[in-house]
Amino acid sequence: MKVLFFILLSVFLFANNYLLYSQDDFYSNTKNQEIKISFKESNWKQILDSLFQTGDGSGKLMCNISINGQFFRNAGIRYKGFSSWNANETKNPFNIELDYSIKNQNYMGYSSLKLSNVIYDPSFLREVLSYSIARKYMPAPKANYANVYVNDTLIGLYTNVESVDEHFIDKNFTSYKNTFFKGNPESLVYPFGQNSNLAYTHGTDTSGYMPFYSLESDYGWTNILKLIYTLNNDTANIPSVLNIDQTLWMHAFNYSLLNLDSYIGYSQNYYMYQDDNELFNPIIWDLNMSFGSFRHSDGSNHFQGLSINQTINLDPLQHLTFSISPRPLMKNLFKNATYKRMYLAHIRTIINENFKNNNYYFFAQELHNLIESDVLADTNKFYSYADYINNIDINVGTSGSVDEYPGIKYLMDSRIAYLDKLSGIQGAPVISQINYTPESLSIGSNLNISANITGAAKAFLFYRFKSSNVFSKITMQQNNTINNIFQAQIQVAGNIIQYYIYAENDSAGIFSPERAAHEYYTIQPIVEKGNLVINEIQASDNQKKWIELYNNTYENINLKNIYLSNNIETPIKWAFPDTSIASRNFLVVWAENDTLESGLQANFTLSESGGNLYLSYANYTLDSIAYAQQINGKSTGRYPNGYGSFDFMTPTFSKYNHFGTSPDFGFIIYPNPTNNEIYIQTNNSNSSFSIEIFNSNSELLISKQINNQTNSSTIHEINISSLYSGVYYMKIFSNNSVFTKKIIVLN
Repeated sequence: MKVLFFILLSVFLFANNYLLYSQDDFYSNTKNQEIKISFKESNWKQILDSLFQTGDGSGKLMCNISINGQFFRNAGIRYKGFSSWNANETKNPFNIELDYSIKNQNYMGYSSLKLSNVIYDPSFLREVLSYSIARKYMPAPKANYANVYVNDTLIGLYTNVESVDEHFIDKNFTSYKNTFFKGNPESLVYPFGQNSNLAYTHGTDTSGYMPFYSLESDYGWTNILKLIYTLNNDTANIPSVLNIDQTLWMHAFNYSLLNLDSYIGYSQNYYMYQDDNELFNPIIWDLNMSFGSFRHSDGSNHFQGLSINQTINLDPLQHLTFSISPRPLMKNLFKNATYKRMYLAHIRTIINENFKNNNYYFFAQELHNLIESDVLADTNKFYSYADYINNIDINVGTSGSVDEYPGIKYLMDSRIAYLDKLSGIQGAPVISQINYTPESLSIGSNLNISANITGAAKAFLFYRFKSSNVFSKITMQQNNTINNIFQAQIQVAGNIIQYYIYAENDSAGIFSPERAAHEYYTIQPIVEKGNLVINEIQASDNQKKWIELYNNTYENINLKNIYLSNNIETPIKWAFPDTSIASRNFLVVWAENDTLESGLQANFTLSESGGNLYLSYANYTLDSIAYAQQINGKSTGRYPNGYGSFDFMTPTFSKYNHFGTSPDFGFIIYPNPTNNEIYIQTNNSNSSFSIEIFNSNSELLISKQINNQTNSSTIHEINISSLYSGVYYMKIFSNNSVFTKKIIVLN
């Protein structure tokens, strides 16, 4: 029996163009951003105040923006927030749309900026620190800091939070056009208001729910009503409409970090996105009042307000017994004994991984050091510099009132002491020694998974064969001859096996891995032929020699135990290290036999005069190529990319291959489908032409003029990284003729 070498993966199906940039750049926690806003209007503040007071979120003032020195024209801006805006203050929160008037205008893939003014946080830490913890357990925005200027005058240091918009949804859920809404009541009613609590209070008329939920997608009210109805009136079928585990993580996060300005208190500040499995996934939002900053209501026993001590001792199961208004997203889940134990297990994980080990405090100190000089320079901040210094540790503000802000360390040290005493936090089973057999798997074979689990009454295996699928669940059986061994068998039905284990007793539960289902264990069966291929080689003596592989699947492929060789007699000539190739992506191996070079370096070279190349396991060939005498300046590659036959082509290092015969109208358009760029090759270096790209609604998205009289190249690159996945139409205007070509974008 082989002990599993665990590979923890956070999997996304699309490596879209936004990931081509380092996603940490704009939301890096190693430097503060600089955002400069320029208005033509001298009365810009009065205009923004007026737009905010009218409540029309679509109304924005035009401005120019500079982000870290990069200039953007005609962006749209308005104030945002609820209680954080004040007409008498200079430092108000901003919502900026870079693409407000210029389509696809973005900074590092981001077109929407959310800048918060840190009004309820003397420490300046709560929002950035909270999001960094949340992202360990569920999809959540990135966040950092930005110095914001208006007309070259420093307004102050803001928190810069990633927008939960189409880009965020596409990145985290691999689609973005499904039902998407925000728990965002038009008029917040407290303490007795329903707000966005998902209660079935307006019957079957969807218009009754519209004032309480902001629809972010083009359609979806019927789907929202189905969620609400099922959550309240058909609780046995909640798993068919809701991602229960992600919902439990959200509640666990809010109660661990005492983030009451959420579904807990006034039932707001969350998003819901319905994925392709028709499950709604909650997404947390607006964490500026976490760590006990908001104490106006807990929606339960302390609905009229809480002291700091009452907040510390807040029961994470209080809504099981009493809510000032219905909280079905908590109560109807917690009534299920297993869901309740899973929820408490998530709280235990958050506390153990962030607070008992003081990891949060070390990171908070790093952030403090990063922003200290900027906080000092912020003359519009809402609290003193002394409060900023002290609030990481101790309470500041008006003692005994809602304007007293608990010291983050004081609060969490006390919270740990309270939670440690709760039934369900202590007394969990212990999972160890997870094994699987057989070592070598293929589709259709049986996989046996076992674990040593002590202190458990029952255990379950959750598994799936595709990253976009929902986990299936089966009961693990206890071994009749070996104590504490639980086991289950499944038949392999895909190119990947992702799984986790959950075990419980009468009082407590535990996951393995503990961050499940956000993280999970992965086993990769033997890669099938056609899934991983040799895609292109360059072997000319006067050029760098390289081998390009392509992953034809929608799963990451681990290359451990796979080899490259130029000799069929020694198929295991060069072994890949324990590395992976991302789904629908490329990996390049240098064939220079030079171990001093960076990157993956094979221990053999490719012969310019022709030869062979093999991709294989020790006893199983995945792909091979017999290539001819090479042509200087050309490579040998597959066309169409990933599965076509080999031929000479212009090298496309780690990009989609292109090859073909010029059609009658004189243009080759490749690759198609594509993702980040598309090429137009002409058969006339002296011709000039223009291109326009439209979406299916005939909206012009990209326009470009090509003047070959000043550019002798016959190959022209068009950047389409700003386009979402979908079908588009390209028009080429040349010599008074118009040619139309359908293109497919896979961003």
